[in-house]
Amino acid sequence: MFELFQSENNQKFYFNLKAKNGQIILSSQGYADISGAKNGIDSVKKNCGDDSKFERKTAKNGKFHFNIKAGNGQIIGSSQMYASEAGMENGIESVKTNAPDAEVKDA
Repeated sequence: MFELFQSENNQKFYFNLKAKNGQIILSSQGYADISGAKNGIDSVKKNCGDDSKFERKTAKNGKFHFNIKAGNGQIIGSSQMYASEAGMENGIESVKTNAPDAEVKDA
């Protein structure tokens, strides 16, 4: 499920993609308004089937994470840090599996 929420100071809107177990798979950048955040969700749904839209990265501390990018190359969402490359790949597969049909819940 995609969960929409507003920052504590009500300045920005964000979304998280959560797995069925409630774990956050993907977190968005901040958007100026709720329609921007909803467009971001639509972009994740549209782009998650294309493996080339996933940018796999290794942090300086050796942990793994990924970004999903829109057609224009802009980052739509970022993952948590994973201890292993296999964990990161599982996270990517989870986005591919869960995002296309995920419902959107306003927080």
